[in-house]
Amino acid sequence: MKRRFFLEPPEIVAPQLLGAILAHHTPSGWLAGRIVEVEAYLGPHITATPDPAAHSFRGPTDRNRVMFGPPAHAYVYFIYGMYFCVNVTCEPEGRAGCILIRALEPLLGREQMTANRHLPATTSDFNLTAGPGRLCQALTITRPAHNGLDLLDPHSSLRLFQDNFTRTPHEVTPRIGIRHAADLPLRYSLTGNPCVSKASAPRASRNQKP
Repeated sequence: MKRRFFLEPPEIVAPQLLGAILAHHTPSGWLAGRIVEVEAYLGPHITATPDPAAHSFRGPTDRNRVMFGPPAHAYVYFIYGMYFCVNVTCEPEGRAGCILIRALEPLLGREQMTANRHLPATTSDFNLTAGPGRLCQALTITRPAHNGLDLLDPHSSLRLFQDNFTRTPHEVTPRIGIRHAADLPLRYSLTGNPCVSKASAPRASRNQKP
């Protein structure tokens, strides 16, 4: 994937990420899944459509500084005291556009993914990688190890790839599981894919997503 692809605003990049591959090179080999669901989060420079659900809304902090850095880097955060979530930065440095990866379709290392999630081998792909916390557990993505990594660097352990996948139609819906700006149509998913996560009740505002 080319760096210039990630210089566009998140609402442009997000649907084009559908069908791409997120891969983690681990000691046990590659773990990889196809991206089937994402959410766009707008940077604080957007004044016409404020996005208080974004971690960047109040400006840079130690926690979100990666969001204000160069595009195509991993922003990983810890939420609810138990889950990691992985995001992709976009837009030129300083603008803090970001895309949350919400669901994957397993491609490589499925047996290891089930072991990472302490699930039986017969578990469904939905139970394995549908939802941002689940997919990070399955691919062993954590903030200490992966926050700030360049997803296009061939030496990075966490990478984004494209193959010859023909992208199927996608749906655009409001984001889910958030309290602020919940009506913005910034969630994108491959239509009919069984790994797309399901809507849940909004969380308290202190648990904002990126």
